[in-house]
Amino acid sequence: MSEYDVVVIGSGPGGYVAAIRLAQLGKKTALIEKYTSLGGTCLNVGCIPSKALLDSSEHYHQASHQFDAHGINVKGLSLDFNKMIQRKDDVVTQTVAGINFLMKKNKIDVIHGVGSFVDANTIAVTKNDGTTVEIKTKNTIIATGSKPAPLKGVAIDKERIITSTEALKLKEIPKHLLIIGGGVIGLELGSVYARLGSKVSVVEYADSLIPTMDKTMGKELQKVLAKTGFEFYLKHAVTSVEVKGKNVKLKATSNTDGKELELSGDYCLVCVGRIPYTEGLSLDKAGVKTDERGRIMVDDHLQTDAKGIYAIGDVVKGAMLAHKAEEEGVFVAESITGQKPHINYLLIPGVVYTWPEVAAVGYTEEELIKNGTAYKVGSFPFKASGRARASMDLDGVIKVLADKTTDEILGVHMIGPRVADMIAEAVVAMEFRASAEDIARMSHAHPTFTEVFREACLAATDNRAIHI
Repeated sequence: MSEYDVVVIGSGPGGYVAAIRLAQLGKKTALIEKYTSLGGTCLNVGCIPSKALLDSSEHYHQASHQFDAHGINVKGLSLDFNKMIQRKDDVVTQTVAGINFLMKKNKIDVIHGVGSFVDANTIAVTKNDGTTVEIKTKNTIIATGSKPAPLKGVAIDKERIITSTEALKLKEIPKHLLIIGGGVIGLELGSVYARLGSKVSVVEYADSLIPTMDKTMGKELQKVLAKTGFEFYLKHAVTSVEVKGKNVKLKATSNTDGKELELSGDYCLVCVGRIPYTEGLSLDKAGVKTDERGRIMVDDHLQTDAKGIYAIGDVVKGAMLAHKAEEEGVFVAESITGQKPHINYLLIPGVVYTWPEVAAVGYTEEELIKNGTAYKVGSFPFKASGRARASMDLDGVIKVLADKTTDEILGVHMIGPRVADMIAEAVVAMEFRASAEDIARMSHAHPTFTEVFREACLAATDNRAIHI
């Protein structure tokens, strides 16, 4: 029976990063993955393929709607959707191949099959051919991720009523795509198809889009997406979804006045969140407990009730983000080897890869009000930016929240071009507890989108924005 210092179950961003860090620290490590492809949801049916389609669809949308203004005449523009899907698949294949290389480079043993606990130090792996092997380990990291959450009363058939997984491999462009859920996944995938010509209708239970983010961002994003053919039904509860042939009928009830809404489309995408995936692990045999939402319970060191067994990423509490899982993977790896790592969960940024993008870090304005924190606000629109004007990216705003007394930056919320990259400056600033004036006094290259962040910080510093 093979013995390891650490066994990682699940090869998503949290799992494979943890395995690499452990190998770097000299630990004999094995990685168990139930699928033939490494990378988990993120690389195979999540982050990477969705961004590939978002980029492709944005190129097409620009060629259709913006090239003429640049003096670029595109005659006979056409769309090869199958080729677009194939490019997405190629991106996934290349990225997964990179993970395979990293496993070999770091001498990590990869075992394909379903891992389950025999006891706290023994894991049985049932391979695809039905055979089972058992391995011993001193420590285990559970990194099995999540799966799309179901919606009561809605039966997902994976053909007309679909999840994000099926939305990434459709054979045709929907004529009318119905989306249940106005969160990150729904709006990103909705953007792909809206750009390609689909009518997109979003039904959301909350009173704003991306409800976990600052409300200003949801309002701004709704305005922008409406321009590309989205229609929104906020504060509505879905009551039923039925399929008849190639038609999908959705019924919902208004949370405000009780009126019934009926929508008809050819596909319905259910995006109401994700839930931890722990099926088949036999957690009880190892003494690992879960909470009422199915999340594995851990302490501040991400260790479960069973000594030597840790859990990271989507199976534990917190935002379900690939980079959060990566941070936790490194955290556990270093903890196991006696180091004293630290994660500031407040400063893990969130991003929505629509266009314009949305990015945020720190407290929302709603959270500061709820906490009773005295704060001030500085904001600056992209339409006042010369760089944004040059690239025709005028939609969006950056909002900076700072402590009213100390001027320390407490939250940064951005919607605009390339803010997924720009948010990193805000994260660095907040890690070092910078004030709004600190950023305002730093030179930012001109003309760049980052000047908008500086202007927002100037606005938060005694309303000193220059270009508005």
